[in-house]
Amino acid sequence: MRIVSGIQPTGNLHLGNYLGAIRNWVRMQDEAAANGGECLFFLADLHAISMPHVPADLAANTREMVAALVACGIDPAQSILFNQAQVVEHAEMQWLLSGTARMGWLSRMTQWKDKAGKNREGASVALFTYPVLQAADVLLYQATHVPVGDDQKQHLELARDIAQKFNNDFGAEDAPIFTLPAPIIPPEAARIMSLRDGSAKMSKSDPSDMSRINLTDDADTIMQKVRKAKTDPEPLPSEAAGLEGRAEAANLVGVYAALAGTGVADVLAQFGGQGFGHFKPALGELLVERLAPINARFAELRQDRAALDAILAEGARRARALARPTLEATYTALGFVRG
Repeated sequence: MRIVSGIQPTGNLHLGNYLGAIRNWVRMQDEAAANGGECLFFLADLHAISMPHVPADLAANTREMVAALVACGIDPAQSILFNQAQVVEHAEMQWLLSGTARMGWLSRMTQWKDKAGKNREGASVALFTYPVLQAADVLLYQATHVPVGDDQKQHLELARDIAQKFNNDFGAEDAPIFTLPAPIIPPEAARIMSLRDGSAKMSKSDPSDMSRINLTDDADTIMQKVRKAKTDPEPLPSEAAGLEGRAEAANLVGVYAALAGTGVADVLAQFGGQGFGHFKPALGELLVERLAPINARFAELRQDRAALDAILAEGARRARALARPTLEATYTALGFVRG
């Protein structure tokens, strides 16, 4: 098993990032190691330029993301942790796969339609073609499995389509060039919503800092944000069905369940019938307990730029060693003359 996954270095990581993606990466790392597999986790800095960005922020966010991942439990000695820009094979493979990908496939990508909006003529070429780079990201390493959320299933299907077509067009029947990666659906793909609006995802782009729990928040800030989180006047129900139509209540209960490693039903069995005046302090204390060690380690790591750069450099070296044979096989299959 070889698992490959990436995350954009957006900076200002929050609880949604941790419970929705990073914590699952740590689990995958441990499970892969126990079963003789390996994980490659990368910072998708090449993807970041598909939208307007500030160069200085990209560099700072990349290092901050490394610090956060390590603080959350990603072990650079156990997994391969790197950023795309240091592994040129990603960009090369994207170009080679661009001859196989089809305009019609890309134009049907839901995220392209959403992000480009009505101004498609004004969107960057990178935004249109970044699903091909995503395909290159995983096919380059002969990934067997890729963790995906609901918003990325379509892109993994595209990667499989590109790989299948390339294998059919240029590979031998008994020796395909690319492995077709299978999806991993996280066992609890926690979808954490805003503390101010239970219908919107927790996001760093929300202008209100009170809408999210940042990994950099101290204990007092966490308790304050939970205390002021939007709720309703009704007590918590005793069964999950009672959360129907109560988005904010469902979100807070879901956060507690995800942090405690239990189910919503178990949380309601414990707190059902009680008001938020009792539940919120319990949730705040659990958040502080789980996030305090991450916060402390993160604060320490983010100050050591040399150590963070060393982690990325070593990860890139290991990634290139895995990527090169597949890239060369792709060049050969396409008929290029290489020295």
